[in-house]
Amino acid sequence: MTAPTPVTTRQVPPRQLAWLRTEVADWTSQGLISPDQAERISTRYSADTHTRFSIGRVLLYLGGGFVGIGLIWLVAANLDQLSPVSRFVAVTLIWLAFLVGSEVLASRQASAALVGAARLLAALGIGAVLFQAAQSLQVPAFEPRLLGLWSAAALLHGYASRAYLPFLVGVVSGVAWWFTQPMWDEPSGLTVVMLFGAGSVLAAGLAVLHDGRIDPFAWTWRTVAAGMALLAMFAAAIPDIGGDGVVWSSWLVVALVAAGAVAAAAVATRPGTRALEPLGAVVVLVVATLIGLWTTGTDTSDIDTSDWLHAAVSVAAYVLLAVALVALGTVREHPPLIWMAMAGLVVFTTFQSFAVFAPIVTGAWLFVVLGTVFLGTGFLFDRARRELAEALDSDTSTSGSNEGQDR
Repeated sequence: MTAPTPVTTRQVPPRQLAWLRTEVADWTSQGLISPDQAERISTRYSADTHTRFSIGRVLLYLGGGFVGIGLIWLVAANLDQLSPVSRFVAVTLIWLAFLVGSEVLASRQASAALVGAARLLAALGIGAVLFQAAQSLQVPAFEPRLLGLWSAAALLHGYASRAYLPFLVGVVSGVAWWFTQPMWDEPSGLTVVMLFGAGSVLAAGLAVLHDGRIDPFAWTWRTVAAGMALLAMFAAAIPDIGGDGVVWSSWLVVALVAAGAVAAAAVATRPGTRALEPLGAVVVLVVATLIGLWTTGTDTSDIDTSDWLHAAVSVAAYVLLAVALVALGTVREHPPLIWMAMAGLVVFTTFQSFAVFAPIVTGAWLFVVLGTVFLGTGFLFDRARRELAEALDSDTSTSGSNEGQDR
């Protein structure tokens, strides 16, 4: 007689577990499942206490962040009491202690919050090491390449250990480097637009590549992609931002090529509906660049037909992008995308109203018109969201019934 297969317990957030137990009790009372089946379902899940938002976890993360930033600050303050070599050795030893210590804690299954704080210290500590090395080599502390190296080191740490906090440090420093490095050589308004758009393409491609493999990383990349897309369309709508045309630099070309390569890899390896995300980001990049190149002059005291048309096209493009992000947030169950789209639309519409239409519709009437636009847009957004949710529920129930018939 074969031994029964052990049941693997899956940890879920406490709120989700409470909902599941309520539903199981309701199914049992209605006779849909037997008490034995209800017990077997309940024993498959347990509460994941590590997901609870506790004061201790917040304090650990804040403490790690303050200590890490303090290390970088100490390097920037130039400790005259030690020689450059001594400072570098001291900071490197501190970083290695945090790096090795965090992995030792993880191997001994210490508290997730404690391990996360130690890994955060290590990710910030590598930044202190890099800045100290640059100082010893007489490299300016504001050199953008240092941010790029810091990002690469933190991302390597995050991916090697599958740790989210080092990965997040790498993403934040990488986003900062993404803009400062090309702008270091040839600053221009249209360069900013293209960098936002290319960043959205790169992050969207990475999100698709990470889906189903490292979901927390995919979640972050998708959030970055949405933010970049909204900022690209926002910057493109600023009057005469592309008056100087495209100012090419080697780093801008590298950024565009890297974004295109990642998007192509995502489309090739993950065909289907997921491929629409990087392709949509490419569309945002192209549309934002074209709108940025469309100049109507900076004088808004005399609004002509071209100004009205430029503003109308910009608003329409931004609204379409916001609707697409709301749909994506609903399909992917990613609420931050929905809130980002709504908040971005409010800020964008307000900016356009005061920057372009204020000379025509002044005073209280401007607020009346603006409020009417918000009411109408909010109604359309809510209705579209409800219809999309109903369509998804209908598709789910239909597929479930078809599976039952096939069985």
